[in-house]
Amino acid sequence: MAGISSHTVTNQPPPLAGYDLFTADRALVEAVERHTPQALLDEVRGELSALGRAGGSAQLQEWATQANERPPRLRSHDRYGHRIDEVEFHPAWHRLLGKGVSAGLTGAWTRPAGHVRRAAGFLLWTQVEAGTCCPLSMTHAAVPALRTDPALAAVWEPRLTSTVYDQELRPAADKPGALFGMGMTEKQGGSDVRANTTQARPLAEEGTYALTGHKWFCSAPMSDGFLVLAQAPGGLTCFLVPRVLDDGTRNVFLLQRLKDKLGNRSNASAEVEFDGTWARRVGEEGRGVRTIMGMVAATRLDCALGSAGLMRQAVAQAVHHCGHREAFGGLLLDKPLMRNVLADLALESEAATALAMRLAAAYDDGSERERAFLRLAVPAAKYWIAKRCAPVVVEAAECLGGNGYVEESGLPRLVRESPLNSVWEGAGNVQALDALRALRREPGALDACLTEIGQAHGADHRLDRAVKDLFTELADLEGVEGRARRLVERLALVLQGSLLVRHAPPEVADAFCASRLGGDHGGTFGTLPGGLDLVPVVERARPVS
Repeated sequence: MAGISSHTVTNQPPPLAGYDLFTADRALVEAVERHTPQALLDEVRGELSALGRAGGSAQLQEWATQANERPPRLRSHDRYGHRIDEVEFHPAWHRLLGKGVSAGLTGAWTRPAGHVRRAAGFLLWTQVEAGTCCPLSMTHAAVPALRTDPALAAVWEPRLTSTVYDQELRPAADKPGALFGMGMTEKQGGSDVRANTTQARPLAEEGTYALTGHKWFCSAPMSDGFLVLAQAPGGLTCFLVPRVLDDGTRNVFLLQRLKDKLGNRSNASAEVEFDGTWARRVGEEGRGVRTIMGMVAATRLDCALGSAGLMRQAVAQAVHHCGHREAFGGLLLDKPLMRNVLADLALESEAATALAMRLAAAYDDGSERERAFLRLAVPAAKYWIAKRCAPVVVEAAECLGGNGYVEESGLPRLVRESPLNSVWEGAGNVQALDALRALRREPGALDACLTEIGQAHGADHRLDRAVKDLFTELADLEGVEGRARRLVERLALVLQGSLLVRHAPPEVADAFCASRLGGDHGGTFGTLPGGLDLVPVVERARPVS
Protein backbone atom coordinates (compact mmCIF):
# COMPACT_ATOMS: atom_id res chain seq x y z
CA MET A 1 0.00 0.00 0.00
CA ALA A 2 1.38 3.35 -0.98
CA GLY A 3 2.33 5.64 1.86
CA ILE A 4 0.01 8.47 2.74
CA SER A 5 1.49 11.82 1.81
CA SER A 6 2.36 14.05 4.71
CA HIS A 7 2.98 17.73 5.16
CA THR A 8 5.40 19.86 7.09
CA VAL A 9 3.88 21.91 9.90
CA THR A 10 4.89 25.54 9.60
CA ASN A 11 3.87 28.87 11.10
CA GLN A 12 2.85 27.37 14.42
CA PRO A 13 4.32 28.81 17.63
CA PRO A 14 6.26 26.46 19.91
CA PRO A 15 4.65 25.55 23.25
CA LEU A 16 5.13 28.12 25.97
CA ALA A 17 6.97 25.74 28.29
CA GLY A 18 10.36 25.32 29.88
CA TYR A 19 10.59 28.88 31.15
CA ASP A 20 10.63 30.71 34.48
CA LEU A 21 7.21 32.20 35.24
CA PHE A 22 8.75 34.60 37.72
CA THR A 23 11.74 36.09 35.91
CA ALA A 24 9.69 36.34 32.70
CA ASP A 25 7.18 38.61 34.46
CA ARG A 26 8.94 41.96 34.73
CA ALA A 27 6.07 43.70 36.48
CA LEU A 28 6.02 41.04 39.20
CA VAL A 29 9.79 40.99 39.60
CA GLU A 30 9.83 44.76 40.06
CA ALA A 31 6.98 44.63 42.57
CA VAL A 32 8.83 42.03 44.63
CA GLU A 33 12.01 44.11 44.53
CA ARG A 34 10.04 47.21 45.53
CA HIS A 35 8.38 45.61 48.55
CA THR A 36 11.08 43.27 49.88
CA PRO A 37 13.79 44.39 52.33
CA GLN A 38 17.17 44.51 50.62
CA ALA A 39 18.70 41.99 53.01
CA LEU A 40 16.14 39.36 51.97
CA LEU A 41 15.98 40.12 48.27
CA ASP A 42 18.40 37.49 46.97
CA GLU A 43 16.73 34.80 49.05
CA VAL A 44 13.24 35.76 47.91
CA ARG A 45 14.21 36.08 44.25
CA GLY A 46 15.84 32.64 44.35
CA GLU A 47 12.83 31.09 46.03
CA LEU A 48 10.38 32.59 43.53
CA SER A 49 12.55 31.75 40.55
CA ALA A 50 12.67 28.10 41.64
CA LEU A 51 8.89 28.10 41.89
CA GLY A 52 8.64 29.88 38.55
CA ARG A 53 10.84 27.30 36.81
CA ALA A 54 8.76 24.48 38.23
CA GLY A 55 5.52 26.20 37.25
CA GLY A 56 6.72 26.86 33.72
CA SER A 57 7.84 23.28 33.14
CA ALA A 58 6.14 20.95 30.69
CA GLN A 59 5.81 18.36 33.48
CA LEU A 60 3.65 20.54 35.72
CA GLN A 61 1.63 21.73 32.75
CA GLU A 62 0.84 18.08 32.03
CA TRP A 63 -0.14 17.49 35.67
CA ALA A 64 -2.50 20.46 35.50
CA THR A 65 -4.14 19.03 32.39
CA GLN A 66 -4.54 15.64 34.05
CA ALA A 67 -6.06 17.15 37.20
CA ASN A 68 -8.63 19.03 35.11
CA GLU A 69 -9.48 16.14 32.83
CA ARG A 70 -10.08 13.88 35.84
CA PRO A 71 -11.98 16.02 38.38
CA PRO A 72 -12.55 14.88 41.98
CA ARG A 73 -15.15 12.24 42.81
CA LEU A 74 -17.27 11.87 45.92
CA ARG A 75 -16.96 8.56 47.77
CA SER A 76 -19.82 8.66 50.25
CA HIS A 77 -19.52 4.98 51.32
CA ASP A 78 -16.89 2.28 51.30
CA ARG A 79 -17.42 -1.14 49.72
CA TYR A 80 -19.08 -2.45 52.89
CA GLY A 81 -21.64 0.31 53.13
CA HIS A 82 -19.92 2.36 55.84
CA ARG A 83 -20.28 6.11 55.39
CA ILE A 84 -16.82 7.62 54.77
CA ASP A 85 -17.55 10.97 53.04
CA GLU A 86 -14.25 11.26 51.23
CA VAL A 87 -13.17 13.08 48.07
CA GLU A 88 -10.99 11.17 45.64
CA PHE A 89 -8.51 13.15 43.52
CA HIS A 90 -6.28 12.25 40.63
CA PRO A 91 -2.62 11.78 41.71
CA ALA A 92 -1.66 14.85 39.66
CA TRP A 93 -3.79 17.00 41.96
CA HIS A 94 -1.91 15.76 45.03
CA ARG A 95 1.45 16.38 43.32
CA LEU A 96 0.49 19.95 42.47
CA LEU A 97 -1.00 20.72 45.86
CA GLY A 98 2.02 19.21 47.57
CA LYS A 99 4.34 21.47 45.58
CA GLY A 100 2.24 24.50 46.51
CA VAL A 101 2.45 23.63 50.20
CA SER A 102 6.18 22.92 50.04
CA ALA A 103 6.70 26.31 48.36
CA GLY A 104 5.36 28.05 51.48
CA LEU A 105 2.06 29.20 50.00
CA THR A 106 0.34 28.71 53.36
CA GLY A 107 3.15 30.17 55.47
CA ALA A 108 3.01 33.96 55.09
CA TRP A 109 2.39 34.67 58.76
CA THR A 110 5.61 33.18 60.11
CA ARG A 111 8.34 34.46 57.74
CA PRO A 112 9.96 37.87 57.21
CA ALA A 113 8.43 39.58 54.17
CA GLY A 114 6.13 36.59 54.28
CA HIS A 115 3.11 38.17 52.64
CA VAL A 116 4.98 39.64 49.68
CA ARG A 117 6.90 36.45 48.92
CA ARG A 118 3.80 34.32 49.43
CA ALA A 119 1.61 36.67 47.33
CA ALA A 120 4.07 36.53 44.44
CA GLY A 121 4.19 32.75 44.72
CA PHE A 122 0.41 32.54 44.79
CA LEU A 123 0.19 34.70 41.67
CA LEU A 124 2.63 32.35 39.95
CA TRP A 125 0.90 29.20 41.14
CA THR A 126 -2.47 30.36 39.85
CA GLN A 127 -0.94 30.23 36.38
CA VAL A 128 -0.12 26.55 36.81
CA GLU A 129 -3.47 25.29 38.10
CA ALA A 130 -5.85 27.66 39.85
CA GLY A 131 -7.88 24.80 41.36
CA THR A 132 -5.13 23.97 43.85
CA CYS A 133 -5.10 27.57 45.03
CA CYS A 134 -8.40 27.24 46.94
CA PRO A 135 -7.09 24.97 49.74
CA LEU A 136 -3.83 26.93 49.80
CA SER A 137 -5.77 30.17 50.22
CA MET A 138 -8.15 28.86 52.87
CA THR A 139 -5.33 27.35 54.91
CA HIS A 140 -3.28 30.54 54.77
CA ALA A 141 -6.29 32.72 55.61
CA ALA A 142 -7.47 30.66 58.60
CA VAL A 143 -4.54 31.82 60.72
CA PRO A 144 -5.80 35.31 61.73
CA ALA A 145 -9.19 33.89 62.74
CA LEU A 146 -7.60 31.15 64.84
CA ARG A 147 -5.35 33.66 66.57
CA THR A 148 -8.39 35.04 68.37
CA ASP A 149 -8.08 31.85 70.46
CA PRO A 150 -4.42 31.35 71.45
CA ALA A 151 -5.00 27.76 72.58
CA LEU A 152 -6.45 26.78 69.22
CA ALA A 153 -3.75 28.67 67.35
CA ALA A 154 -1.05 26.84 69.31
CA VAL A 155 -2.41 23.50 68.09
CA TRP A 156 -3.24 24.35 64.50
CA GLU A 157 -1.03 27.20 63.31
CA PRO A 158 2.26 25.22 63.13
CA ARG A 159 0.49 22.67 60.95
CA LEU A 160 -1.27 25.21 58.73
CA THR A 161 1.98 27.08 58.04
CA SER A 162 3.95 23.86 57.52
CA THR A 163 5.66 23.04 54.22
CA VAL A 164 4.67 19.37 54.53
CA TYR A 165 1.64 18.11 52.63
CA ASP A 166 -0.06 15.17 54.38
CA GLN A 167 -3.21 14.06 52.55
CA GLU A 168 -4.23 11.39 55.07
CA LEU A 169 -7.24 12.02 57.33
CA ARG A 170 -5.83 11.73 60.85
CA PRO A 171 -6.04 13.70 64.09
CA ALA A 172 -4.24 17.02 63.79
CA ALA A 173 -1.86 16.09 66.59
CA ASP A 174 -0.56 13.21 64.44
CA LYS A 175 0.07 15.31 61.32
CA PRO A 176 3.10 17.41 60.33
CA GLY A 177 0.93 19.58 58.10
CA ALA A 178 -2.77 20.29 57.72
CA LEU A 179 -5.18 22.09 55.41
CA PHE A 180 -8.26 24.16 56.21
CA GLY A 181 -11.54 24.88 54.43
CA MET A 182 -14.44 27.18 55.16
CA GLY A 183 -18.24 26.96 55.23
CA MET A 184 -20.31 30.12 55.61
CA THR A 185 -23.08 30.32 53.01
CA GLU A 186 -26.36 28.44 53.22
CA LYS A 187 -29.20 27.79 50.76
CA GLN A 188 -31.54 30.42 52.13
CA GLY A 189 -29.02 33.20 52.75
CA GLY A 190 -26.07 33.13 50.38
CA SER A 191 -23.95 36.20 51.12
CA ASP A 192 -26.36 37.22 53.90
CA VAL A 193 -24.69 34.95 56.44
CA ARG A 194 -26.71 36.43 59.31
CA ALA A 195 -29.64 34.48 57.84
CA ASN A 196 -27.81 31.23 58.61
CA THR A 197 -29.92 28.57 60.32
CA THR A 198 -27.28 26.02 61.38
CA GLN A 199 -27.68 25.57 65.13
CA ALA A 200 -24.89 25.19 67.71
CA ARG A 201 -25.89 23.46 70.97
CA PRO A 202 -23.42 23.85 73.87
CA LEU A 203 -21.90 20.65 75.24
CA ALA A 204 -20.64 19.93 78.73
CA GLU A 205 -17.02 20.79 77.97
CA GLU A 206 -16.42 24.54 77.93
CA GLY A 207 -16.22 25.96 74.40
CA THR A 208 -17.52 22.84 72.64
CA TYR A 209 -20.78 22.50 70.73
CA ALA A 210 -22.81 20.13 68.57
CA LEU A 211 -23.77 21.56 65.18
CA THR A 212 -26.89 20.69 63.23
CA GLY A 213 -27.58 22.19 59.82
CA HIS A 214 -26.13 22.55 56.36
CA LYS A 215 -23.68 24.54 54.26
CA TRP A 216 -24.57 25.22 50.64
CA PHE A 217 -20.93 25.89 49.73
CA CYS A 218 -18.06 24.31 51.64
CA SER A 219 -14.65 24.99 50.18
CA ALA A 220 -11.91 22.36 50.12
CA PRO A 221 -14.04 19.57 51.70
CA MET A 222 -11.08 17.19 51.87
CA SER A 223 -9.36 19.40 54.46
CA ASP A 224 -8.42 18.60 58.06
CA GLY A 225 -10.45 21.39 59.62
CA PHE A 226 -13.05 24.01 58.74
CA LEU A 227 -14.13 27.38 60.00
CA VAL A 228 -17.91 27.64 59.90
CA LEU A 229 -20.64 29.95 61.15
CA ALA A 230 -23.61 28.75 63.21
CA GLN A 231 -26.25 30.18 65.53
CA ALA A 232 -25.23 29.69 69.18
CA PRO A 233 -27.40 30.82 72.11
CA GLY A 234 -25.55 34.16 72.04
CA GLY A 235 -25.93 34.69 68.30
CA LEU A 236 -23.97 33.95 65.14
CA THR A 237 -20.65 32.44 66.14
CA CYS A 238 -17.51 31.09 64.48
CA PHE A 239 -16.57 27.43 65.04
CA LEU A 240 -13.72 25.11 64.20
CA VAL A 241 -14.93 21.74 62.89
CA PRO A 242 -12.14 19.13 62.78
CA ARG A 243 -12.52 16.41 60.16
CA VAL A 244 -11.08 13.79 62.52
CA LEU A 245 -11.51 13.91 66.30
CA ASP A 246 -8.66 13.55 68.76
CA ASP A 247 -9.48 9.88 69.41
CA GLY A 248 -9.14 9.06 65.71
CA THR A 249 -12.85 8.77 64.92
CA ARG A 250 -14.36 10.67 62.01
CA ASN A 251 -16.42 13.70 62.91
CA VAL A 252 -19.94 13.85 61.45
CA PHE A 253 -19.25 15.65 58.19
CA LEU A 254 -21.75 14.47 55.58
CA LEU A 255 -20.81 15.31 52.01
CA GLN A 256 -24.12 15.40 50.17
CA ARG A 257 -22.69 16.19 46.75
CA LEU A 258 -19.87 17.94 44.96
CA LYS A 259 -20.68 21.04 42.95
CA ASP A 260 -20.49 20.71 39.16
CA LYS A 261 -18.77 24.03 38.48
CA LEU A 262 -18.17 26.04 35.32
CA GLY A 263 -14.43 26.14 35.98
CA ASN A 264 -12.08 25.29 38.84
CA ARG A 265 -12.73 21.71 37.77
CA SER A 266 -9.77 20.11 39.53
CA ASN A 267 -10.91 21.44 42.91
CA ALA A 268 -13.80 20.15 45.01
CA SER A 269 -16.58 22.31 46.44
CA ALA A 270 -19.31 20.56 48.38
CA GLU A 271 -22.68 20.72 50.08
CA VAL A 272 -22.24 19.58 53.68
CA GLU A 273 -24.67 18.47 56.37
CA PHE A 274 -23.95 18.61 60.11
CA ASP A 275 -25.84 16.25 62.41
CA GLY A 276 -24.52 16.51 65.94
CA THR A 277 -21.13 17.49 64.53
CA TRP A 278 -18.53 18.26 67.21
CA ALA A 279 -17.14 21.81 67.04
CA ARG A 280 -14.97 24.15 69.08
CA ARG A 281 -15.94 27.79 69.43
CA VAL A 282 -13.52 30.36 67.98
CA GLY A 283 -13.89 33.77 69.57
CA GLU A 284 -16.92 34.91 71.54
CA GLU A 285 -20.53 33.91 70.99
CA GLY A 286 -22.37 36.38 68.79
CA ARG A 287 -19.18 37.72 67.20
CA GLY A 288 -18.81 35.14 64.47
CA VAL A 289 -18.69 37.55 61.55
CA ARG A 290 -16.07 39.72 63.22
CA THR A 291 -13.99 36.63 64.08
CA ILE A 292 -14.04 35.19 60.59
CA MET A 293 -13.51 38.51 58.79
CA GLY A 294 -9.75 38.19 59.14
CA MET A 295 -10.00 35.02 57.09
CA VAL A 296 -12.35 36.64 54.59
CA ALA A 297 -10.07 39.66 54.07
CA ALA A 298 -7.06 37.42 53.39
CA THR A 299 -8.98 35.28 50.91
CA ARG A 300 -10.26 38.41 49.17
CA LEU A 301 -6.68 39.50 48.59
CA ASP A 302 -6.05 36.05 47.15
CA CYS A 303 -8.97 36.59 44.76
CA ALA A 304 -7.20 39.71 43.49
CA LEU A 305 -3.87 37.89 43.27
CA GLY A 306 -5.47 34.91 41.56
CA SER A 307 -7.17 37.13 38.97
CA ALA A 308 -3.89 38.94 38.37
CA GLY A 309 -2.23 35.56 37.83
CA LEU A 310 -4.87 34.41 35.35
CA MET A 311 -4.55 37.68 33.44
CA ARG A 312 -0.78 37.39 33.36
CA GLN A 313 -0.86 33.86 31.98
CA ALA A 314 -3.48 34.75 29.35
CA VAL A 315 -1.48 37.79 28.22
CA ALA A 316 1.75 35.77 28.17
CA GLN A 317 0.11 33.15 25.95
CA ALA A 318 -1.29 35.82 23.61
CA VAL A 319 2.01 37.72 23.25
CA HIS A 320 3.93 34.46 22.81
CA HIS A 321 1.58 33.30 20.07
CA CYS A 322 1.63 36.61 18.23
CA GLY A 323 5.42 36.77 18.51
CA HIS A 324 5.73 33.56 16.47
CA ARG A 325 2.67 33.53 14.21
CA GLU A 326 2.91 35.16 10.79
CA ALA A 327 -0.06 36.56 8.91
CA PHE A 328 -0.51 39.01 6.05
CA GLY A 329 3.20 39.24 5.39
CA GLY A 330 4.63 39.60 8.89
CA LEU A 331 4.45 38.67 12.56
CA LEU A 332 1.13 39.33 14.22
CA LEU A 333 3.04 41.09 16.99
CA ASP A 334 4.21 43.74 14.52
CA LYS A 335 0.77 44.53 13.13
CA PRO A 336 -0.35 47.92 14.51
CA LEU A 337 -3.86 46.78 15.42
CA MET A 338 -2.72 43.57 17.12
CA ARG A 339 -0.05 45.55 18.97
CA ASN A 340 -2.78 47.84 20.25
CA VAL A 341 -4.77 44.85 21.53
CA LEU A 342 -1.78 43.24 23.21
CA ALA A 343 -0.61 46.49 24.81
CA ASP A 344 -4.11 47.14 26.12
CA LEU A 345 -4.23 43.69 27.71
CA ALA A 346 -0.72 44.11 29.11
CA LEU A 347 -1.72 47.36 30.82
CA GLU A 348 -4.59 45.65 32.60
CA SER A 349 -2.36 42.79 33.71
CA GLU A 350 0.42 45.01 35.03
CA ALA A 351 -1.97 47.32 36.88
CA ALA A 352 -3.58 44.32 38.59
CA THR A 353 -0.20 42.93 39.64
CA ALA A 354 1.01 46.28 40.99
CA LEU A 355 -2.08 46.84 43.13
CA ALA A 356 -2.36 43.28 44.45
CA MET A 357 1.30 43.22 45.47
CA ARG A 358 0.96 46.63 47.16
CA LEU A 359 -1.78 45.14 49.34
CA ALA A 360 0.44 42.22 50.27
CA ALA A 361 3.16 44.65 51.32
CA ALA A 362 0.64 46.40 53.59
CA TYR A 363 0.08 43.11 55.41
CA ASP A 364 3.81 42.79 56.00
CA ASP A 365 4.04 46.36 57.29
CA GLY A 366 1.30 45.81 59.85
CA SER A 367 1.12 49.44 61.02
CA GLU A 368 -2.20 51.02 61.91
CA ARG A 369 -2.06 53.20 58.80
CA GLU A 370 -1.51 50.17 56.59
CA ARG A 371 -4.27 48.23 58.33
CA ALA A 372 -6.60 51.16 57.67
CA PHE A 373 -5.46 51.20 54.04
CA LEU A 374 -6.32 47.50 53.68
CA ARG A 375 -9.84 47.93 55.07
CA LEU A 376 -10.85 50.00 52.05
CA ALA A 377 -8.31 48.98 49.42
CA VAL A 378 -8.91 45.22 49.69
CA PRO A 379 -12.62 45.24 48.75
CA ALA A 380 -11.95 47.87 46.06
CA ALA A 381 -9.09 45.88 44.55
CA LYS A 382 -10.92 42.56 44.82
CA TYR A 383 -13.93 44.11 43.08
CA TRP A 384 -12.07 45.72 40.21
CA ILE A 385 -9.29 43.23 39.48
CA ALA A 386 -11.66 40.27 39.57
CA LYS A 387 -14.11 42.12 37.30
CA ARG A 388 -11.41 42.82 34.72
CA CYS A 389 -10.16 39.24 34.60
CA ALA A 390 -12.85 37.67 32.39
CA PRO A 391 -12.75 40.23 29.55
CA VAL A 392 -8.94 40.17 29.54
CA VAL A 393 -8.77 36.37 29.32
CA VAL A 394 -11.46 36.15 26.63
CA GLU A 395 -9.71 38.78 24.49
CA ALA A 396 -6.37 37.02 24.95
CA ALA A 397 -7.92 33.77 23.77
CA GLU A 398 -9.16 35.57 20.65
CA CYS A 399 -5.59 36.59 19.87
CA LEU A 400 -4.94 32.90 19.17
CA GLY A 401 -7.90 32.74 16.82
CA GLY A 402 -9.55 29.34 16.56
CA ASN A 403 -6.57 27.79 18.34
CA GLY A 404 -7.56 29.67 21.46
CA TYR A 405 -10.95 27.96 21.45
CA VAL A 406 -9.41 24.49 21.49
CA GLU A 407 -8.79 22.78 24.82
CA GLU A 408 -5.20 21.83 23.98
CA SER A 409 -4.22 25.50 23.97
CA GLY A 410 -5.04 25.85 27.66
CA LEU A 411 -6.95 29.08 27.06
CA PRO A 412 -10.44 27.55 27.52
CA ARG A 413 -9.43 26.50 31.03
CA LEU A 414 -8.40 30.08 31.79
CA VAL A 415 -11.65 31.38 30.30
CA ARG A 416 -13.74 29.09 32.52
CA GLU A 417 -11.70 30.10 35.55
CA SER A 418 -11.79 33.83 34.85
CA PRO A 419 -15.21 34.75 36.38
CA LEU A 420 -14.64 32.77 39.57
CA ASN A 421 -12.86 35.29 41.77
CA SER A 422 -15.63 37.81 41.17
CA VAL A 423 -18.06 35.37 42.79
CA TRP A 424 -15.99 33.83 45.59
CA GLU A 425 -15.61 35.58 48.94
CA GLY A 426 -18.38 38.04 48.18
CA ALA A 427 -19.58 38.94 44.70
CA GLY A 428 -19.19 42.40 43.18
CA ASN A 429 -22.06 44.08 45.02
CA VAL A 430 -20.85 42.70 48.35
CA GLN A 431 -17.39 44.18 47.76
CA ALA A 432 -18.81 47.55 46.76
CA LEU A 433 -21.03 47.67 49.85
CA ASP A 434 -18.15 46.63 52.11
CA ALA A 435 -16.11 49.50 50.67
CA LEU A 436 -18.98 51.89 51.47
CA ARG A 437 -19.11 50.49 54.98
CA ALA A 438 -15.41 51.23 55.43
CA LEU A 439 -15.89 54.77 54.11
CA ARG A 440 -18.72 55.45 56.56
CA ARG A 441 -17.37 53.77 59.67
CA GLU A 442 -13.60 54.14 59.37
CA PRO A 443 -12.47 57.58 58.16
CA GLY A 444 -8.88 56.48 58.60
CA ALA A 445 -9.34 54.01 55.74
CA LEU A 446 -10.09 56.75 53.23
CA ASP A 447 -7.30 58.93 54.59
CA ALA A 448 -4.82 56.07 54.13
CA CYS A 449 -5.95 55.44 50.54
CA LEU A 450 -5.78 59.12 49.67
CA THR A 451 -2.31 59.35 51.20
CA GLU A 452 -1.22 56.45 49.00
CA ILE A 453 -2.73 58.02 45.89
CA GLY A 454 -1.32 61.43 46.78
CA GLN A 455 2.26 60.21 46.49
CA ALA A 456 1.87 60.64 42.71
CA HIS A 457 0.33 64.12 42.89
CA GLY A 458 1.53 66.35 40.09
CA ALA A 459 3.18 63.54 38.13
CA ASP A 460 0.40 63.15 35.54
CA HIS A 461 -2.39 65.63 34.81
CA ARG A 462 -4.86 62.87 33.92
CA LEU A 463 -4.31 61.15 37.24
CA ASP A 464 -4.71 64.46 39.08
CA ARG A 465 -7.99 65.12 37.26
CA ALA A 466 -9.23 61.60 38.05
CA VAL A 467 -8.47 62.16 41.74
CA LYS A 468 -10.51 65.37 41.64
CA ASP A 469 -13.39 63.43 40.08
CA LEU A 470 -13.09 60.89 42.89
CA PHE A 471 -13.34 63.69 45.46
CA THR A 472 -16.52 64.86 43.74
CA GLU A 473 -17.99 61.37 44.04
CA LEU A 474 -17.02 61.18 47.71
CA ALA A 475 -18.49 64.61 48.48
CA ASP A 476 -21.98 63.48 47.47
CA LEU A 477 -22.88 60.38 49.47
CA GLU A 478 -26.63 60.81 49.12
CA GLY A 479 -28.01 57.76 47.37
CA VAL A 480 -24.45 56.44 47.16
CA GLU A 481 -25.46 52.78 47.39
CA GLY A 482 -26.78 52.89 43.84
CA ARG A 483 -23.46 54.38 42.73
CA ALA A 484 -21.26 52.10 44.80
CA ARG A 485 -19.78 50.19 41.88
CA ARG A 486 -18.91 53.42 40.08
CA LEU A 487 -17.25 54.84 43.18
CA VAL A 488 -15.23 51.71 43.94
CA GLU A 489 -14.14 51.39 40.32
CA ARG A 490 -12.80 54.93 40.36
CA LEU A 491 -10.98 54.34 43.62
CA ALA A 492 -9.31 51.19 42.26
CA LEU A 493 -8.31 52.92 39.03
CA VAL A 494 -6.67 55.89 40.73
CA LEU A 495 -4.84 53.52 43.09
CA GLN A 496 -3.54 51.63 40.07
CA GLY A 497 -2.70 54.85 38.26
CA SER A 498 -0.76 56.18 41.23
CA LEU A 499 1.29 52.99 41.48
CA LEU A 500 2.07 52.87 37.76
CA VAL A 501 2.99 56.56 37.55
CA ARG A 502 5.43 56.09 40.42
CA HIS A 503 6.89 52.69 39.55
CA ALA A 504 6.20 51.54 35.98
CA PRO A 505 8.11 52.57 32.83
CA PRO A 506 6.86 55.89 31.39
CA GLU A 507 5.31 54.18 28.36
CA VAL A 508 3.16 51.97 30.59
CA ALA A 509 2.06 54.79 32.88
CA ASP A 510 1.31 57.10 29.93
CA ALA A 511 -0.86 54.53 28.16
CA PHE A 512 -2.70 53.62 31.36
CA CYS A 513 -3.45 57.20 32.30
CA ALA A 514 -4.53 58.14 28.78
CA SER A 515 -6.94 55.23 28.46
CA ARG A 516 -8.15 54.37 31.98
CA LEU A 517 -8.04 57.83 33.56
CA GLY A 518 -8.10 60.24 30.63
CA GLY A 519 -11.13 58.65 29.00
CA ASP A 520 -9.44 58.12 25.62
CA HIS A 521 -10.48 54.50 25.27
CA GLY A 522 -13.23 52.56 23.54
CA GLY A 523 -15.53 49.88 24.85
CA THR A 524 -13.23 46.98 23.90
CA PHE A 525 -9.56 46.17 24.15
CA GLY A 526 -7.39 47.39 21.29
CA THR A 527 -8.78 50.93 21.36
CA LEU A 528 -5.83 52.76 22.88
CA PRO A 529 -5.40 56.29 21.45
CA GLY A 530 -2.82 57.18 18.86
CA GLY A 531 0.50 58.75 19.78
CA LEU A 532 1.39 56.22 22.47
CA ASP A 533 4.62 54.19 22.38
CA LEU A 534 3.18 50.67 22.52
CA VAL A 535 6.18 48.59 21.36
CA PRO A 536 7.93 48.62 24.77
CA VAL A 537 4.61 47.96 26.52
CA VAL A 538 4.16 44.74 24.55
CA GLU A 539 7.82 43.73 24.79
CA ARG A 540 7.66 44.14 28.55
CA ALA A 541 4.83 41.59 28.64
CA ARG A 542 6.58 39.06 26.39
CA PRO A 543 7.49 35.83 28.24
CA VAL A 544 10.95 34.43 27.64
CA SER A 545 10.79 30.78 26.55
